[in-house]
Amino acid sequence: MNSVERMFVPAQQVEDRLSNAGTWETGTTIWASSEAQILTCARVVDETHDVKSFEFRVGDGTPVRFEPGQFMTVSASVQGQTVQRCYTISSPPTRPYLLSITVKRVPGGTMSNWLHDNMKPGSQLRAFGPSGSFTPTAAPSAQKSLYLSAGSGVTPLMSMTRASLDLGLDRDIVFVHSARTPADIVFRKELERLVALSPRLRTFFLCEGIGNENDWPAPTGRLTLQLLSQWVPDYAEREVFTCGPAGYMNAVQTVLREGGHDPAHYHQESFNFAANATADAAPAATAAPKCDAFQSQETFTVKLSRSSKTFTMSATETVLAAAKKAGVAIPSSCSQGICGTCKTKVLEGEVDMKHNGGIREREIQKGMRLLCCSRPTSDLVLEL
Repeated sequence: MNSVERMFVPAQQVEDRLSNAGTWETGTTIWASSEAQILTCARVVDETHDVKSFEFRVGDGTPVRFEPGQFMTVSASVQGQTVQRCYTISSPPTRPYLLSITVKRVPGGTMSNWLHDNMKPGSQLRAFGPSGSFTPTAAPSAQKSLYLSAGSGVTPLMSMTRASLDLGLDRDIVFVHSARTPADIVFRKELERLVALSPRLRTFFLCEGIGNENDWPAPTGRLTLQLLSQWVPDYAEREVFTCGPAGYMNAVQTVLREGGHDPAHYHQESFNFAANATADAAPAATAAPKCDAFQSQETFTVKLSRSSKTFTMSATETVLAAAKKAGVAIPSSCSQGICGTCKTKVLEGEVDMKHNGGIREREIQKGMRLLCCSRPTSDLVLEL
């Protein structure tokens, strides 16, 4: 296994990464999303009655680099079966010695319940490196931002907010978070504290009901154009970052479209939270998607450069599905070209890849491919 150099990045470099279009990778090596490391739990924090934050140090305690808003894939053996799930890193990259994920207990959810019931200080967890492009670097020149989140969707936006405050960037950020009740607002006290530290950060909480908080001072219900216009009159001028359940994000898009917000300045997390909640009840599917009738029925040989293993596969299969069928263990999670966990370098040969945002153009140029959404068009040699 190749070693990975995890180096501390000075604050100026972090600020440059958040403010400009430069890359973290320049002159250094990052923890690759395809490489596994062992995390050791340092602390467990009760955020709400059904949400916990798990703070980890990595390997020998060296710092980790990532972009605020990125996620990582964690892996655990649950009842004798390997389960892998993607969780956003809720801590900011400005605190590189601890990585935290914030997890809501999902009824019937395999991984979320296992974490809540078993993870404690000293416990270990296998994880794959940070990935994802839902970060502030998607809009490096934005002067004003609007963060819209619901439920667990608060986590990537919390990482972005913490990073901005840690660096003293004094950014103009409006953070609107929706929850079922006031008791379900994740990071409520911390967000109130951060507002006191930064006059240009404003927060608004919107709950469907008041629960047991009879003196709740804010409106109840769901986000509307009228309410958004009241809270954020200049929303049309802001770069918008949205994360939450699919239904919430669809509703937000409708509100913004009705209000004349330019879609070119809208960004949302790719994950479908409702689908992930269902997926948490069972391991991710590994079967190949149905193929178009016109696809070739040719077979190709796939060789793994490190292990020297070889298997044959049909052109109608994804490389990931064929590898697992051949008994080759390859880290994966979403199986939809989103999470980036199965990112692998193709040393020889060509594939037809149709991804959903889990890989960047510069990674593609370096020969990386997502095996879950790649079908061979020739014999292959993979860096595995």
